[in-house]
Amino acid sequence: MTKAHTERPFKVLGIQQVAIGGPDKNRLRTLWVDMLGLDVTGNFVSERENVDEDICAMGRGAYKVEVDLMQPLDPEKKPAVHATPLNHIGLWIDDLPRAVEWLTARGVRFAPGGIRKGAAGYDICFLHPKANDEFPIAGEGVLVELVQAPPEVVAALG
Repeated sequence: MTKAHTERPFKVLGIQQVAIGGPDKNRLRTLWVDMLGLDVTGNFVSERENVDEDICAMGRGAYKVEVDLMQPLDPEKKPAVHATPLNHIGLWIDDLPRAVEWLTARGVRFAPGGIRKGAAGYDICFLHPKANDEFPIAGEGVLVELVQAPPEVVAALG
């Protein structure tokens, strides 16, 4: 193990979600809900985030993975949740505040907005898909969501 690995004050526990964007979430639902049988467990609409999203799920308990089906409220506005079909991947984190502090100190770039309540009710934040001079480490084109794992997920996966 590398020194950074042994000193990391948090742990990535597993995949919390995969977010898929398109111009019409009903077309996404045809595949993911009607054909593949995922359950729709909620809906999240945010003008600030320009999104109308159906929250779907597979698995149960600590092993549940969300598949969020997203369409923009306004296709001309940002963020353009439909422009990248695989919009982002969400990772369960056992200690989100410590993770953000540690990663930031090491040059990881975060997207604006900081830690906040996400669509599924967990605290979240995003790693920026593009690095810059100040923060040279980023998602290399992929938006990555860090999600605070609830106690039962930490116990099951930690």
